[in-house]
Amino acid sequence: MKAMLSFLLLISIPALISSDFIITEAEQHKQSDHANTASNVLKQAGRTLKKRSIEEHGKKMDLELHAMKIESKVTSRFAHTVVISQVLNRANVSKEAFFEIELPKTAFITNFSMTLDGVTYVGVVKEKEVAQKQYQQAVSRGQTAGLVKASGRKMEKFKVSVNIGTKKKVIFELTYEELLKRHLGAYEMQIRVKPQQLVNHFQIDVHIFEPQGIAFLNVDANFLTNNLTSIVKNTTSGTKAHVSFKPTLQQQRKCPDCHETILDGDFIIKYDVNRDLSAGSVQIVNGYFVHHFAPANLARIPKNVIFVIDHSGSMSGTKMHQTNEALVKILGDMDTKDHFGIIIFDDTIDTWKGTIFQATLENVIEAKKFVKSISARGGTNINDPMVSAVRLLDKAYQDKQLPERSVSMIILLTDGHPNSGESDPTRIQQNVKNAANGKYNVYCLGFGYDVNYNFLEKMALENNGVARRIYEDSDAPLQLQGFYDEVANPLLLDIEFQYPENAISESTQANFKHLFAGSEIVVAGKIVDNSLDYLRADVVAKTANENLTLQAEVKVSEAENITQQQQYIFGDFTERLWAYLTIQQLLEKRISAETDEKKNLTDRILELSLKYSFVTTLTSMVVTKPEENKNNTFVADKPSEDEKVTRPSFSGYSMGVSSRFQRPVYSYVDSDPHFIISINDRSDAICFNIDGKPGAILNVVTDPSTDFVVNGELIGEKKIEKNVKMNTYFGKFGIVNTQMGVKVEVSTKMITVFHGVEKIIFPWSSTASLTKESFSISIVKEKNLTLTMGDDATFVIVLHRVWKNHPLHRDFLGFYTLDSHRLSNRTHGLLGQFYREVNAEIYNIRPGLDQGKPDATMIVKGHKLRVTRGYQKDYRLDPKRGTNIPCWFVHYNGKGFIDGIPTDYVVTSLFDSLYS
Repeated sequence: MKAMLSFLLLISIPALISSDFIITEAEQHKQSDHANTASNVLKQAGRTLKKRSIEEHGKKMDLELHAMKIESKVTSRFAHTVVISQVLNRANVSKEAFFEIELPKTAFITNFSMTLDGVTYVGVVKEKEVAQKQYQQAVSRGQTAGLVKASGRKMEKFKVSVNIGTKKKVIFELTYEELLKRHLGAYEMQIRVKPQQLVNHFQIDVHIFEPQGIAFLNVDANFLTNNLTSIVKNTTSGTKAHVSFKPTLQQQRKCPDCHETILDGDFIIKYDVNRDLSAGSVQIVNGYFVHHFAPANLARIPKNVIFVIDHSGSMSGTKMHQTNEALVKILGDMDTKDHFGIIIFDDTIDTWKGTIFQATLENVIEAKKFVKSISARGGTNINDPMVSAVRLLDKAYQDKQLPERSVSMIILLTDGHPNSGESDPTRIQQNVKNAANGKYNVYCLGFGYDVNYNFLEKMALENNGVARRIYEDSDAPLQLQGFYDEVANPLLLDIEFQYPENAISESTQANFKHLFAGSEIVVAGKIVDNSLDYLRADVVAKTANENLTLQAEVKVSEAENITQQQQYIFGDFTERLWAYLTIQQLLEKRISAETDEKKNLTDRILELSLKYSFVTTLTSMVVTKPEENKNNTFVADKPSEDEKVTRPSFSGYSMGVSSRFQRPVYSYVDSDPHFIISINDRSDAICFNIDGKPGAILNVVTDPSTDFVVNGELIGEKKIEKNVKMNTYFGKFGIVNTQMGVKVEVSTKMITVFHGVEKIIFPWSSTASLTKESFSISIVKEKNLTLTMGDDATFVIVLHRVWKNHPLHRDFLGFYTLDSHRLSNRTHGLLGQFYREVNAEIYNIRPGLDQGKPDATMIVKGHKLRVTRGYQKDYRLDPKRGTNIPCWFVHYNGKGFIDGIPTDYVVTSLFDSLYS
């Protein structure tokens, strides 16, 4: 498991423009005059950018990141990390500084403080409900800087801001702790270095103490050029290691005279410890012990895998292709002693050749051919294929096909919700649990943003497995292969850790089904017998060929003495490690616990979290900070896994708006034009078309409270055929925020920004960005742009290019809402009316007129409508093929679903309000 830390000090600047290529209005005319003047345009744009860069650098240096230090002490895999940042305000007016850190999602924040004017403001960990109540009270008084809740694919963000008076400084300090997990044979700590300016005193110090001895330690800083790698100091000797990185100001510069910094990338430490065939390493401090176990020189145990693969309609396109690619690679990596079976499902199930096979070369070649032929279609029936997978393994064991000593597992890959056959998640979980009956591991891989992760996680944990999210990205095949590599080589079965019965209490989990190569088991507990001289630990397990018993005996006084002598130790690390591991395991148990047990687990987690000041999913850190003679309050929460998932910012940069989704939110219009709206707490979607005439301008969003408007102008196809319905598309969008004095016109040719008297034109042919106090825009060359209007809203506009000589089709645009929570309840428009939660009752699902597209009855807004199940495309991740989104189609231009009729939304010009 990677341990990751990323930090970023953000400094508010009135206007900052950065791009590969920006064209002013005058330069636009020069470019259109003649192609051979392009070089003049580039030179002029370069001069404009250079001038702006010099001006903005002066503004940026008003706030100086004077010092930043990251110090981590790692003791027996338990990491205690402190980040300290000091910011000076050299301006003659107050300035706002932001302290933002990305930390691993497996870590618990334990402390945060800000020191301003000699006064230190310290965060306090409280029960989440109490913290939220305090936060809401602060909100009602207008005294809050906002909730600190954000996370990414593997990390969570902690962010806070504070106003610094003229010539004053602020010191931020954050502490977090985590247990580094062994992953594919190594522990890894990743520190993302991104200060965004030169730092007078920058320092990374990592001290590592491993009593077993350090087998290897590698350091990689991908942002350093070869001639600067010597800046990184790595001293490793026996049980100790010290890694330091202290670049001078000159070493941080990209060039001798420039102000840009090279500190922009990942600083990675990877190491492992010495191992042999033993009971492992036991450390004791202050009456708490920790036992690490990962013996070497063990033969692998054969495994039996049933791959249960979703190929429903929503998997079409990129996801199906990536799944096929990964599965072909996985099959090729299987050991010839392994066995495998393949079940594919949509609303029906299909078992490849009806049985399980040994992974011989011939069988693998045949299976690869089958996998390559899998295509997507139909609904999602998860229950039946999972139960069938269990039966397949049961029969194989009955028929003596499988080795007696082997590990059997079911790996499910799905991207959606069960909507065919048994569709109740609770019943599916119970059916799978009853069928497997503890015999087989179930691993659930949720592909993308549409899955019900809580459903998959509970089903996995109830069957000795884990759930993992596979992110929709270009590396999805590597994510799938990476998970398989973790479980590819079982080494031990039925592992039991035994300690003296009356000497140990409150031990963490001590029985495990399997140990896989490259991983490690950790057990911790209290020593309650104060007279205990020796702690004995027995490990009993099964190998591929025999039963195994390993024994370790540790003299308590010597173990404590060895550990306490080390300068790397941070006091009570074994006790805090025990508390950390106990909380993590109780949180997992809580997922599948029934009501009474769940309450007991919750109480125990809260007790430990509050005692040891851990920010967990049940606690929050409350910080009160000074803001011009009043105290502002913010709350730092640790989101759950479903809350952690956000759709990517498709521009490839951080949008500066923290959006958290329990399920994906659909609120967009694309193609000819199809509108897609999330309903029923984001568990489903409705779609409808609007037929209009070329040249008509339709209001998409209007918020009269914030004077915010989005309109779209329709275009038609190049040729009009008699008696054939013409498809229309959005060819231009106008976006207005009157309060901010901003207008943006987006066409398929260019993007024009009007801000006061300023007018800036961007071509689609270059990547560019523009940031001002009130809004920001970021353009990805020939793909999309992301527009953020302060804290009010964030949108993505996708560019669709067609062959320029196509006889019929034209280039067009799609409009996607990423965040609209700050817009008022008065918001309307074809999309805007649905920014508030939409609930609909759908029943009487029946065969439709088109095969594979069932009809249903829907009650929404007091209307009873006939709707048809189908798919529309989301083009944000894949602008060419798109991602299929299942939805219920409302016929007749959304009649009964939209307010009024389509012509009610026609406006006279691109920047007019619906209420003009």
